[in-house]
Amino acid sequence: MADRKDILLGPVKRQLEEIIEGQRKLQGEIFGRLLEPTDAVFDLLEQSSGTFRKQSEALEQASEALGETARLMQTQAELFEKTIKLMREPTELAKSAAGVDKTRRQTKTKSKKKKSS
Repeated sequence: MADRKDILLGPVKRQLEEIIEGQRKLQGEIFGRLLEPTDAVFDLLEQSSGTFRKQSEALEQASEALGETARLMQTQAELFEKTIKLMREPTELAKSAAGVDKTRRQTKTKSKKKKSS
């Protein structure tokens, strides 16, 4: 009797297994297609993170360059101030020897500083 059941149910069982296997493949395909847009979004986000990293590195390099430029300009300003001071000394000595009033120049300098403040 068991053999008869196997003979009768065997083909039905195989068909059922094929149907179930077909369903699994179909479900896999459907889920794969449903998730394709999500995968595309993640791909774009990964690319964006690489772009952000490159931008941050470029900004960091620009920041370093600006810092170096600021230091160089500070040095230039200091050298310029020292040059003016050194160039002014002989003139001040000559004025002093000639008896020129020093307060007049200092007043002009002070009034210029007040205007710029």
